[in-house]
Amino acid sequence: MISIAARERVSGRQNESLSLQRFEKLSTEVNMASAPSTSEAETTRSENTSPSTHKAPVVKGQRSSAAGNVVPRGADPRLSPPMSAGRSVPLLICSIGNPGPYLNTLHSAGHTVLSKVAEVIHAPPFRKDRALGNGLVSNAISPHSGSQWMLWQSTSLMNISGAGLKAAYNSWSKSLPDSEGKLVVIHDELEKPLGAVSVKVKQGASAKGHNGLKSILSSMGGKPFVRIGIGIGRPVSREPNDVAEYVLRKMTPEQRMKVEICVEEVIKKLNDLESG
Repeated sequence: MISIAARERVSGRQNESLSLQRFEKLSTEVNMASAPSTSEAETTRSENTSPSTHKAPVVKGQRSSAAGNVVPRGADPRLSPPMSAGRSVPLLICSIGNPGPYLNTLHSAGHTVLSKVAEVIHAPPFRKDRALGNGLVSNAISPHSGSQWMLWQSTSLMNISGAGLKAAYNSWSKSLPDSEGKLVVIHDELEKPLGAVSVKVKQGASAKGHNGLKSILSSMGGKPFVRIGIGIGRPVSREPNDVAEYVLRKMTPEQRMKVEICVEEVIKKLNDLESG
């Protein structure tokens, strides 16, 4: 098995074939996937507080729901509970995966989901921002509170995504006026059924062989972040080469549909997170 460092050197050589680059660059990411997984407590749910009994005034750019709660323009009230009283927490919502020919694979399910989130909440188009780790950025509006969500997609290889994400976080956190926000990372989850959503708020959980998460843990230096895992299932075989072949395969239309269907649940989880 070729090491990550060797693989990165190989990926930089222009005269190597795509097939060799693909095998050496990405098969190491699933090296740990052949080992049996250990169960962890994964989902933490935040309880919604009761909405205010007083009707909030409706301002330009907003509309009032039947319950008297303010709904931001462009938000779909079916995707979220009524806005709760209190102050929302700013969110930096990041996805990690692989670029180029591996963008629409199961291993890049995090990118697929964040792109769909942007579509559902009517976010502006993604644009590349050098000041934010060369990531693709969209400044969106929360469908729950009307506060700002920054959506960020890594443009790096999965196993070196930590550096860009750290740069994005540092720039974003400096822009917050008077409160600390939450960093959320959306990634593929080999140990969960296709389309299942898991949330890990507790810090110190194992990366379970996921090299993208390993890179982030190393780069962030203990800075807490929330993980949202998107289940992609796993092949019967636990041989590293078989697992690599599985996760790097283009998603079928049926697989993509199952992954995208989970977006409504992901948005609800994000609503919970911004509520505190």
